[in-house]
Order: sequence, then structure tokens, then C-alpha cells
Amino acid sequence: MRAGAWPAVAEPSLTEGLVALLARPIAAADRRRAALHLIDWIGCAAAGAASETGGVFRAHAATQPAGAARIILGGRAVARDAAFANGAFGNVLEMDDVHREAILHPGPVVIPAALALAAERGAGGFALLDAILRGYEAEIRIGRAMGGGHYAKFHPTATMGPFGAAAACGSLLGLGAEGMAWALGNAGTQAGGVWQCRHEAVMTKQLHTARAAAMGLEAAQMAALGLSGPRLILEGPQGVFAGLATDAKPHRVLDEPDAPWLVHATSFKPWPACRHAHPAIDAALALRPRIAGRTIVAVHVESYADALAFCDRALPRSTVQAKFSLQHAVAVTLLDGPPPLSAFDPPALDRSDLVALRARVTVAAEPGFTRAYPTHYGAAIRVTLADGATLRESVPDALGDPENPLAEDAILAKARMLMESAGVARADGVIAAALALADGAPAAHLNDALP
Repeated sequence: MRAGAWPAVAEPSLTEGLVALLARPIAAADRRRAALHLIDWIGCAAAGAASETGGVFRAHAATQPAGAARIILGGRAVARDAAFANGAFGNVLEMDDVHREAILHPGPVVIPAALALAAERGAGGFALLDAILRGYEAEIRIGRAMGGGHYAKFHPTATMGPFGAAAACGSLLGLGAEGMAWALGNAGTQAGGVWQCRHEAVMTKQLHTARAAAMGLEAAQMAALGLSGPRLILEGPQGVFAGLATDAKPHRVLDEPDAPWLVHATSFKPWPACRHAHPAIDAALALRPRIAGRTIVAVHVESYADALAFCDRALPRSTVQAKFSLQHAVAVTLLDGPPPLSAFDPPALDRSDLVALRARVTVAAEPGFTRAYPTHYGAAIRVTLADGATLRESVPDALGDPENPLAEDAILAKARMLMESAGVARADGVIAAALALADGAPAAHLNDALP
């Protein structure tokens, strides 16, 4: 390399500042929260692995070399291949955790990468949970700086996921400040994943998360071997912000340096649908007892603009489309109550009573909800009844958000239900092994317990 090829930069780059933040202290409560997200991911991944999409990735994994890391509902593989396969599973059901401002799902990318590398290296429980915390922090901090222009075209879990996986794996590899910055730089240079997949009945969305997990792991491994990476990957003239974010907010990467670890601001999802449909589902659940068998004439849903951009789908024709349909989610909830997995399966789509009610659901963007978004995901429902009564319910924050938290017992029950839906007979043992990590149990104990 010729002298002066890289311009000198006097102050730390954004990634170097982020690396410094990742070194701050971690408390027992932080590790406990990370363990809950790990359990939540295991449930989502087990059910996702049992799906048609999951079967494709399990078939691919079966052709790869065996290793120490466990593949959900499969055999064992080397870390990179396990991260790839497991990275596909957690997002299939649309029940994975979510950070509102960043509008991304850290769990299905960070956790598969960290879990695979921890198994390969024989890491302890604290090391695995600390890696998850750092991965969430990196992915969310960068994600919340990307702005709405990025989300309009790109899948943030795909673009930001490599950063999270790289930070988690860099933590497990014990990378120093320079090595971690290299890992983040080389993860970011691979960022990609456009939204066209949500407009077609395809499985590509799971390829996004699989690639992100594997790319981040490899970026950290290569940094450990000395592969340098761009320190200005975010703010550089041809970096991520310049290329992928029309309205980036670079200050959000390092804002609030003394705030709690951002895993605590990450939401759990109770319903098997796109998160943008959840506040409307919650409002429908609140209204349902007041309807009490009366005839519904019309239903009007108001939410923020992005909820409509992603979930205004009056005639869903597949499970994926139903999960991204406000009309379907509200109709099935008003009729049946809390929606189970089967509420979005093909038999439900053509049920006569559901089809009839779904046709009476209209949707609109409401300025107040739009202004509050993405800090708050809100919705309101107005139901007009045949007896002339009009009922309305408004939900400012979806169930599972920090302002409307899901109880720990409910998180564990969700994971247990999802594992059992996939035929896992030892769900309680998996949960116990994951919780034991917060007490320092070896990661190998959880790896061995995985279905």
C-alpha cells in the first residue's frame, strides 16, 4: 500500500466510538434479559425450522460438514453453517423480537451467530450472553441511525444484521478495539437486502437473516486473523449512510452512552404476525368483550403510515400475506380472540365468516400515530354494530413493548408453545438450560439441549 493511501482522521470514527460503548459494564439483570431473548429465539427458531421454508434450509445444512454447533431440528455443523441455517429459522413465523426505532429484529441474526461460535469455542454462559448483549447493541445503535428512507427500500434486519452478528462474535473471540472495528467495517461492507421479497410469495426473507448471521460471524473470524476493515464504514463518503440511507441520523449511533443496554428496549412479540399489525390486534382484543356476540356492520382501523405501507392487504392469499394483513389480523381476532399460529394458515383464509368480516374492515393512516412512530407503535379500531352502537378502542403501545411489557412467564410460555408445536418433547429442559447461562453454566449445556 502506498504511503498516504488512507487519509488520516484525527478523531474516532463512529464504529470506533461504538466499540468503546460495547466495552461498558454488564450486570446480572442484563444477562437475565439476554437469556429471555435467547429463549424467545429458540422457540421461534424451532417452529420456523419445522416449516416448509425451514425444511429447505435444513436440507441445505445436511449437505455441509459436521461440527460442534447445533442446528435447530437438525444435526451439527461448523459454526458458519450452523449460523446460516439457524439464522433462517427465527424469522419465519414473524414472532421474533423487534426494536421499534431501528425497525429491525436483532434476535434472528445475532443469536444464531453467537450460539454457533460459542459452541465451537466451548464458551461459558456469561461469555455467550455478553456477546448477545453486544450484538444487539451494535445492530440497534446503527439501525436507529438509518432513518425512514432506508426502511422504505431495504430490509434493516438484513442490512444491519451483519453488524450485530460481527459484534457478538467479536466479543466471543476476544477482539481488541482495533479488531472489533475491523469486524464491523467488513460486516458493513456486505450489507444488503431489498424489500421486493415481501411483494411476492417467496422464501427470500429468510435468506436475508441467514446470510446476515453467517456474514457477521465470518467478518469477526477474519478480523481475528488480521483482515483489516474500513473504520469509516458508516460515515465515509461511500459508506453505509451515503449508499443506503437518504435521511441518516449519524448521531444516533453514539447517543445516550450511559443508557441501559438496548436489549431492554427490545420488544417481544406475542402474536404470529408482522409487528405493524400487533397494535391493531391488541385493540381488537380489548374491544371483543364489549361486542359480546352482537353483529358487526363495519370495522375501521387507524394506525401509522408504515403499518399501512406494509400491512394494507385486503385479500391475503397465503400465510405470509395473512401475517402482513391488517384486515385479516383484525377480523380473525374479533371473531376468535388471541390469534394462534393457525389463524394465518391457508384454511383460515377462506373461512366464510372470516372472509365476510374481513371485507368490512377498512384501514387508514392517522397523523397522531404516524407522528409517534417509530418511538411508539399505536392503533385504534372503531366498530359499528347492527344495533347502531359504535365502539372504539385505542392502543398507544403494542403488547410486548417496554411501556406495555410481556410478563416473563408469558415469554417462557410462548417459547414452550412454539417448541411443542414443532414436536420438541424437552422444551422445559431447553428453557432451564438457557436460563442457567445467566448463572454461568457452560454454553455447551444449552447446545446439547437444543432440539
